[in-house]
Amino acid sequence: MQLNKLVLLAGLLTITEAGFGALPGYAEGQPLPSLAPMLERAMPAVVNIATRSEIQVMEHPLMRDPFFRHFFEIPGRRSERRQNSLGSGVIIDRESGYVLTNNHVIDKADEILVTLKDGRQLNANLVGTDPESDVAVIQIPAKNLTELPVADSSRLRVGDFVVAIGNPFGLGQTVTSGIISALGRSGLGIEGYEDFIQTDASINPGNSGGALVNLNGELIGINTAIIAPSGGNVGIGFAIPANMALQLMSSLVKHGEVRRGLLGVSVQDLSPDLARAFDLDRSTGAVISRVQAESPAEQAGLETGDIILAINGRSVANSAGVRNAIGLMQVGDQVELEVIHEGRKIARSARIAKPETVGVDGGLIHPTLSGTRLSMTAPGQGEGVLFSEIIQTSYPWAVGLRPGDIIINANNYRIRTLDELQSIAAQRRSLLIRIQRDNEAFIVHLQ
Repeated sequence: MQLNKLVLLAGLLTITEAGFGALPGYAEGQPLPSLAPMLERAMPAVVNIATRSEIQVMEHPLMRDPFFRHFFEIPGRRSERRQNSLGSGVIIDRESGYVLTNNHVIDKADEILVTLKDGRQLNANLVGTDPESDVAVIQIPAKNLTELPVADSSRLRVGDFVVAIGNPFGLGQTVTSGIISALGRSGLGIEGYEDFIQTDASINPGNSGGALVNLNGELIGINTAIIAPSGGNVGIGFAIPANMALQLMSSLVKHGEVRRGLLGVSVQDLSPDLARAFDLDRSTGAVISRVQAESPAEQAGLETGDIILAINGRSVANSAGVRNAIGLMQVGDQVELEVIHEGRKIARSARIAKPETVGVDGGLIHPTLSGTRLSMTAPGQGEGVLFSEIIQTSYPWAVGLRPGDIIINANNYRIRTLDELQSIAAQRRSLLIRIQRDNEAFIVHLQ
């Protein structure tokens, strides 16, 4: 029995590096397995990022109320507060000096300082950001840089060994290891577009924007978030897949933003109840619940009740899969869909179009919104109803609302569409709305 255990151990330790996610090689009489050779190649491509921001803050919360300032004849004076943050990034293109990181690492930064593994400190310029996916690209002087090779993240499997490299708590470059715990995680409410790799490799504050690599030292993901009920790491971390990050990076480098387009469908998960109602023997896919008039979806022949099974040859498991796939496409891209229509599998083709902003008079929604124009938010703005126009002599302007504000809640109901807002507004004579303005949220009572 003891001999069999030794044979098994020897067999495990002689798995070669050639296998994807395999353990390093080991032979009797040689040094113990080590990740050091791989890390020596990979770590110079992972950088530390420090940012400095000058934040404008009101001297007192009541200063936000224009009536209060006017009544007491107090000017809207503001003070400045300096804010510093730390994170990580990954050099993807050494020739151009492009560094991939998270949007929340460099958001609203006035200065971005990058520290390389060899101690060099370089000022970085912002190339572009995409808050909805939490991806950003910065650029540093391209001189003697090391870039990280990128693996095909679509080939990942649960159980593959991974290593996280980053700058936790500002301690300097740190390495942790683990396995892939799950793939395709979504619906976490962390980002607008979610298709996360979940790992138990320790990811802590400051690791954001750092590299998740396989045992060949290839980038497979950008470390982004953790679930930390107690404020510390509990072995549940998330990374943006490399394929997704690179696709977004390409758009950011080209345009400075991600120009998402419109297909024109609303979808929901294919639940077991719906599967039975449609007489299907499957529970994966997304049911089309609404098709926007004159949209690419309508022109392609998609209808309410159709079930989307695959997009551009890749299966979709649920509504989040559809949202992620379409959200990564650009205006003008061709999309091939496999759907179930009236019990038959058929193919549909559509071309992603530029979103059209359709506005309505706020007074038609609720009397207290007179003098405003409301519209659906554009891709990248988050879900809600947007104040696209506000007349300066109107009541909404007087209470402090401004163009660009987004209604995310009304009378304690989550608001995602104009129809939802209209339905809630019709029930009461007053409106208690929660507003999202940049990174702030506040409540306004309209009566």
